[in-house]
Amino acid sequence: MKVYFHTLGCRVNQYETDAVRMLFEKKGYESVTDPAAADICVVNTCTVTREADRKSGQMLRRMARLNPGTIVVAMGCASEMRDGSIDADIVLGTRDRNMAVQKVEEFLAEKGVPDHKSSHKRPEVSKTDVYHELGTVVSPEGCRAFMKIQDGCNKFCSYCIIPFARGRVVSRDEDNIIEEARDLASRGFREIVVSGIHVCSYGRDRGEGIEALLRVLTKIEAIKGIERIRLGSLEPMSLTEDFIGGLSKLSKFCPHFHLSLQSGSDTVLKRMNRDYTSSQYAETVMMLRKAFPSMSLTTDVICGYPEETEEEFLETVDLIKKVGFTKIHVFPYSLREGTVAARKPQIPKDVANARSRVLLEMSETLENAFARSFTGKITCVLVERCEPSERGFISTGYNPEYVHCEIESERGIEPGTIVNVRCVSSDGKTVRCVLNET
Repeated sequence: MKVYFHTLGCRVNQYETDAVRMLFEKKGYESVTDPAAADICVVNTCTVTREADRKSGQMLRRMARLNPGTIVVAMGCASEMRDGSIDADIVLGTRDRNMAVQKVEEFLAEKGVPDHKSSHKRPEVSKTDVYHELGTVVSPEGCRAFMKIQDGCNKFCSYCIIPFARGRVVSRDEDNIIEEARDLASRGFREIVVSGIHVCSYGRDRGEGIEALLRVLTKIEAIKGIERIRLGSLEPMSLTEDFIGGLSKLSKFCPHFHLSLQSGSDTVLKRMNRDYTSSQYAETVMMLRKAFPSMSLTTDVICGYPEETEEEFLETVDLIKKVGFTKIHVFPYSLREGTVAARKPQIPKDVANARSRVLLEMSETLENAFARSFTGKITCVLVERCEPSERGFISTGYNPEYVHCEIESERGIEPGTIVNVRCVSSDGKTVRCVLNET
C-alpha cells in the first residue's frame, strides 16, 4: 500500500513525520509524493497559531477530496487539541505516533472503508508522561540531521497552547541519543541539529539542570564522522555562564544561536509569563558574544500582544537595535483559546500587522548586513548540493553561522564535504565564494 505524508509546523514535527514514515516503510509500505495516488494519507498537524490550526483542518479535508478512498490519518498538536469531531479516519495526537502502523492495520481489518470522520476527546495535561522512543530518524536533507532529545514544556507562557498539546517535559534516554548520533554518522550525516520542544529543559524531569544538555553535546562531539553540532531554539535564563563556557570548548559546535525574545518590553514580558527581563536578556547575549565573538543570533518576536501599547512596542524596537540580531522571526499575535492571553483585550489586527512590518524591515536590514560582513573573509562550508554550471560547478551549503553560501569552482564538490572558502561578495541573502586552496 502507498502512503503520503504531509507536515505542518516546526522541525520537531518534520522529525516525527520522518520517524513515522520509516515505521511504515519497515512494514513494507511505499512512500509516495502524490496524495491522489495514496492508499493512506498521514497529516502531521500544527496548532501553534490559529492559522496553523486552520490549515491543519483544511489539509485533512483536502486529502479526502483528492482521493475519497484514501485512509486519512491525523496526528500531531492540532489533532491532540481537537475536542469533538475531526475530519480523519484515525486520530493519533502527539503521544501515540509510534502506533500509526498498528492503528492503520486495525482500521483495515475492522472497518476497511474510510468515511473521514472521527471523534476525539482533548486529554488533560499529563504530569507522568514518558518519552516515546522512535529510534534513528533519517532526514531527507542528506548532510544535516535533526535529532529530537526531549518533548513537552513546563513554562506555560500566557500566549502558548503547546504545553497543553505536548504535555510536560520528558527527556530522551541518553544512551538512545548517542546511539542515534552514531547511526547517523555511519549513514554519512556530518551535521546534527539537537532539538526539542524546549531543548534547554533536557534532563529537568530527572532533576538535572542544563549541565545534562552539555553532557549530551560533549558525547556527540566525540563521535567520529560528526563534524558539526547545532542547537535548536534556546531560552535566555537557561544559559548559565558555565554552560556557555562549556559550549565554547566544543570544537564542533556551530556559533549560531536562536534565543527566544518575544518582546523587548518588561511589562509585556511579565504579562507573557516569560521568566526574564529585557536587561537579563541583554546580559545573556553579552555572555554569548564574549564566548563567541562572531556568532549569529536569531530570535522570535510577537507583535500586537494583548494590551501592547505603542510605547511597549518601541521598547522592543530599542532592544533589537541594542542587541543587533542576525535575523528576526516576526509573528503577529495569534489568539489561542484556552490560554491566559485569550482572555485579555486584543490589539486590532491592522495595528499588529503594521508593527510586524516595522520589525520585518529591521530583520531584512540586519540579515543583509550580517551576510555582507563575510565579504573578504575565510569561512568553511558544508556542501549540501553541487550542480554543473557554464563555468564549472556551483556548490551550495551553509557556514557555521548558518549563512547560505554559493561556491563557484572548476571541479565538483561531493555533498557532505566541508571546504574552506574565501567570501567574494553577497547579495544580502547568499554569500558568493571561491575555494580557498592556498
